[in-house]
Amino acid sequence: MSAAVLDASTLETLIAAAVTAPSIHNSQPWRFRLDPDDVALEIRAADRHGLRHIDPQGRALHLSIGCAIFNLRVAVAHFGWTPVARLLPRPTEPDLLAVVPLSSAVTGRSTRLSALYGALWRRHSSRFPFSSRPLPRRLLGELAMAAQAEGALLTHPGPAETDRLLQLTWEAERLNTADAGRAAGSRRLAHGIDGTGLGIPPAALGHQDARERIPMRDFGAHRHPAVLVSRPFEKRPSISVLSTAHDRRVDWLRAGQALERVLLVATAHGVRASLLHQALEWPALRERLTGEHHTRPEHAHMVIRFGYGPEGAPSPRLTARQVLDDSGHAARADRFSSLP
Repeated sequence: MSAAVLDASTLETLIAAAVTAPSIHNSQPWRFRLDPDDVALEIRAADRHGLRHIDPQGRALHLSIGCAIFNLRVAVAHFGWTPVARLLPRPTEPDLLAVVPLSSAVTGRSTRLSALYGALWRRHSSRFPFSSRPLPRRLLGELAMAAQAEGALLTHPGPAETDRLLQLTWEAERLNTADAGRAAGSRRLAHGIDGTGLGIPPAALGHQDARERIPMRDFGAHRHPAVLVSRPFEKRPSISVLSTAHDRRVDWLRAGQALERVLLVATAHGVRASLLHQALEWPALRERLTGEHHTRPEHAHMVIRFGYGPEGAPSPRLTARQVLDDSGHAARADRFSSLP
C-alpha cells in the first residue's frame, strides 16, 4: 500500500480510530494536535472530569491513552505509514504523552498492525454474561504473544488463582461502594455526563443479579428493571492479568498499548472482553494481583475477563473534531509533573 495523502479526511479518520480505544469510566482523557512542521500527531493528556479518587497518580489515565496510541498506530499502518510512537518525548511538556510521526517512509506492505484495523472499529467492552465455552489454548497463547510484542506480560491463571483474583476484585468493589467520593464519581458517570459523550450509558452496563459471580462495577443504584434484566454470569469465568516488570509512566503507556493489542486480537477471533479495574484502584490490593505467583516483581495494570457471548453496546465517543486541539495545550502540566 502506498502512503495516503494527509488531507482533512485522513486526519479525521486517524483520530476517530484512536478514540475508539477503551478508557476508565469512558473518561476519554486524550487530546490530539497535528504538528505541521514535523507532520506528526501529538497525543496529550486531558484531565477529564477528575477521576482523582480512583486514579490519583494518573496510571489509569496513561493506560487509557496507551490504548489510543496503539489504535493510532494501527490506523497509521492501515494508511501505509510506518506505525512508530515516541513516548514521553519532551520532559518539559509532561502532558505530552506520545508523538506519532506520519512518516514519508511507507511500510510498502500490509503489516500485522494494519490487519487489526477492522477489529478496531468492532471492539466494545461487553459486561454481559458469557457462555461456558472455553477459549482455545492456541488463542490464549496468541493473546499472550500480543501482550509480549508491546513489552507486557499476560498470564491466564487456573481455577484457584482465578477465584483469588475475583475475590480481590469483590473486595475492591465493596471498598469502592463504601467510599463516598468514589461512589459519587460512579453515580455521575453511570448515565453519561451532560451529553458530552463521556461516561457509561445504561445499555452498556450488562445484566447482573444477586447471584452473579463476576464482580462488575457497582452501578446497582442506577439500574432500571425495564432496561437491565437480571441474568446470572458464567460459573467459571476466563480471567487474565496484564502486567509489566516496572511501574513508570512509560510502562503505563506500554501496558495500555499491550492491553489494546490483546483486545483487538481477541475481537478478531470473535472473543468478547470486559475490564475489571477495581482492585487496581487500591494500592494494597493491586500488589496482591501479581505478588504471590511470580518469581520476579510484576506490576499489574488490568484484569481482563474473556469469553463468548453478546456484543457489548458501544459507549459514546467524542468526535475527532472535539479532541483535535490546535493549540496543543490540552492539559495542565502541573497535573503530571510529579509522576514517576
